[in-house]
Amino acid sequence: MLRQLALAATALTWPVLALAQAVPAAHPALHVAAPNLDAIQNIVVIYAENRSFDNLYGAFPGADGLPRIALKQRDRDGHVMRELPPAWGGLTAKGVTPEITEAQSAHLPNAPFAIDGSKEFSAGLDVVTRDLWHRFYENQMQIDGGRNDKFAAFADAGGLVMGHYDNGKNLPLWKLARQYTLSDHFFVGAFGGSFINHFWLVCACTPVYPDADKSPAKGSISAVEKDGITLVPAPNMPESALGGPPKFVNDGNLSPDFYAVNTMQPPYQPSANKPPQTMLTIGDQLSAAGVTWAWYGGAWQAALDGHGGGAIPNFQFHHQPFNYFAAYAPGTPARAEHVRDGGMNGAEFIKAIDAGQLPAVTFYKPQGNLNEHAGYANVSSGDEHIADVIAHLQKSVQWAHMVVVVTYDENGGFWDHAAPPRADRWGPGTRVPTIIASPFAKKGFVDHATYDTTSIIRLIEHRYGLQPLPGITARDAAMKAHREAPMGDLTHALVLPR
Repeated sequence: MLRQLALAATALTWPVLALAQAVPAAHPALHVAAPNLDAIQNIVVIYAENRSFDNLYGAFPGADGLPRIALKQRDRDGHVMRELPPAWGGLTAKGVTPEITEAQSAHLPNAPFAIDGSKEFSAGLDVVTRDLWHRFYENQMQIDGGRNDKFAAFADAGGLVMGHYDNGKNLPLWKLARQYTLSDHFFVGAFGGSFINHFWLVCACTPVYPDADKSPAKGSISAVEKDGITLVPAPNMPESALGGPPKFVNDGNLSPDFYAVNTMQPPYQPSANKPPQTMLTIGDQLSAAGVTWAWYGGAWQAALDGHGGGAIPNFQFHHQPFNYFAAYAPGTPARAEHVRDGGMNGAEFIKAIDAGQLPAVTFYKPQGNLNEHAGYANVSSGDEHIADVIAHLQKSVQWAHMVVVVTYDENGGFWDHAAPPRADRWGPGTRVPTIIASPFAKKGFVDHATYDTTSIIRLIEHRYGLQPLPGITARDAAMKAHREAPMGDLTHALVLPR
């Protein structure tokens, strides 16, 4: 019976289900005459963590934000829930003050709610809420073919998935978005979490672990139904989401065909999780074209020195994608040149900004406590840090020819109402906020063009005349097969000389 209930919601594959129902793409990609990108001399990408668009920007003026008509979440058997499940284990992270317990979060109406403005409780932007599942298969089950109505059904955090912030307008990045361009249809490159989406940022690819079934990782191969989307439910999974979080036979880190879809630790520091990856990256392309570039990891050197744990800086090794590639192994010239320490609190990165010494393409990953990831970081600290970094960029001698893209690696398990475009088995996933700040950015503009994480790669490739990475070509073909327009390259947000 449990198996039947669990499968009732996701019995069809993603492409078939998405085509079978009338869930149109929110906005097609917008195509105009190709601009002259030569004026752009620096592209800076700042990669924050785990927030859906509706979670932070649902009330942004002019954006496709929280719908006026409350959208109901459905249970595992497809029926509308009478109320949201409690936030299992409590709404706030362990040890956080004020503590908001599971009991306090119970009996919320089946609708989006304000985390920072509920009648029963109020957890401000400076409060660390508990972490939520943000995993490959669960994300697809939650999206439910574009309906986005099973987030609460297939979450370990219960009703917290429907939480958003009423006071986001007080954040400094919100003010920056009002000044420049906010993209309201930017989707993550891949379903699920941070690990896979960092790969999609740098290579538009998913890491693979050949012969995993003959290795110590064999226990991490997920048990998945024939549809390739639905995890096999455990016999003891509660029939209703109101009775407890879902349980699966094996929700592992690997797909049945040995792709790493959830977090695997790197082959280099601090682990030895072989094999290293060998796919072509945007870094490889830039180097071959003679274009300077670097990845700045906040607190990277502190972590290598053994001082990266704890609340500060709470460094995350799986947020450093080039540490997974053989081309950037320890001791190689490429690693020394391109994988750089961002410093504690971004100090080394800011030093390079102030000196006007950023390479042509720069990626910056804030350290854990400053990246906005639920469970170990609040919203306000990371938002203020990123705004401070941008303030330094605005004062830099390089600013006049710079484009800055601030985005989030994935939604962190938080609900969003916009249906992702249909493409391939990897994504795109749930919508996230993205700000384009630049002297070239349209001012006070909400960009409705459709983008995903690969749009950043597309911008870089188009600027420097690079051939598309294989994953870009494959995604375009998949979207065409679903009668979707290709992803944009962010230039619709810019005003550039022709």
